[in-house]
Amino acid sequence: MVDVYLAGSRPTRRAAAESFTGTVWQDPIITPQAPARVASARVAFEPGARTAWHTHPLGQTLYVIQGVGRVQAKGGPVREIKAGDVVWIPPGEKHWHGAAPTTGMVHVAMHESLNGEHVTWMEHVTDEDYATPVG
Repeated sequence: MVDVYLAGSRPTRRAAAESFTGTVWQDPIITPQAPARVASARVAFEPGARTAWHTHPLGQTLYVIQGVGRVQAKGGPVREIKAGDVVWIPPGEKHWHGAAPTTGMVHVAMHESLNGEHVTWMEHVTDEDYATPVG
């Protein structure tokens, strides 16, 4: 049977402070039911908000739909991302993403789970690391 989730039928939730810095709102798009493995959410970051460092066992795709943001893989440059950009993060790549300091950013995040796990959260991105100039 086809499921239709009407707009507004699944509440927006504030992202957990253990995994995010600043104010971040999440709206579910796809919550997989076995055997499906793809999960997706619309994630809205207020200016300066960002994820903690994390990895995904099968990688992650971000599709930026509004605003200006930043993404960084551990050891790499901080990259600016804007509406229309698509970001691919390979499996196991330690990274973070979020809004620019003065501009919010909204993206659709998509990833697959492996053995029921889709993300491993790590330490928060420090203010010093976040302030690294875009390269």
